[in-house]
Amino acid sequence: MDIHLTPREARVIGCLLEKQRTTPENYPLSLNALTLACNQKSSRDPVLELDEATVQDTVDALMKQHMISEKSGFGSRVTKYQHRFCNTEFGPLKFSEQELGIVCVLLLRGPQTPGELRTRTERLCRFRDTRAVETTLEQLMQRDDGPFVAKLAREPGKREARFAHLFSGEPDMQLAAGTVPAESGAEPAGVEQLAQLVDALREEVAGLRARLDRIAPE
Repeated sequence: MDIHLTPREARVIGCLLEKQRTTPENYPLSLNALTLACNQKSSRDPVLELDEATVQDTVDALMKQHMISEKSGFGSRVTKYQHRFCNTEFGPLKFSEQELGIVCVLLLRGPQTPGELRTRTERLCRFRDTRAVETTLEQLMQRDDGPFVAKLAREPGKREARFAHLFSGEPDMQLAAGTVPAESGAEPAGVEQLAQLVDALREEVAGLRARLDRIAPE
């Protein structure tokens, strides 16, 4: 595998993969919608505060690597972006629905356990149980065109090891040693739910803007 994404590139690709699946009516994404997706407070680790100029620079870099393309609908004056990262006619990288769900969540949230991945991929794909997640992770580690995932050292006191994607190179050695960054702690449930509500409202507004762009006269 000769793909190497920066953290910002991984976030942008992860967002496009996620929104293509969860809100297909709003996909491809405008720069504004993509920036909002990158900066979501829920389902992201770490939480970022990128401005549109930074996201545009990242998109431009990915376009040079042929991982993103522009696509504007008929009558729309807003430029929109879609990924060419995988499962398209433009490249050889193909994932099953379950593989894609895991890759997407790892790009968006960093290293996670099989149990966490099963819960966090529910909007993207379905797993029968945690063992099915582990089987898919094994496939991603053993594919001839990979590996795409690595198993990290189990943290002291934890029952499950975490897994990390390899699209940004080998995992950080501190992570491999089982050291959890101080800022990666989980948010309280109430905060998480509120953040999800805010994100849902933002997606609804983005959808309304997209419909207005389609019907607005030139």
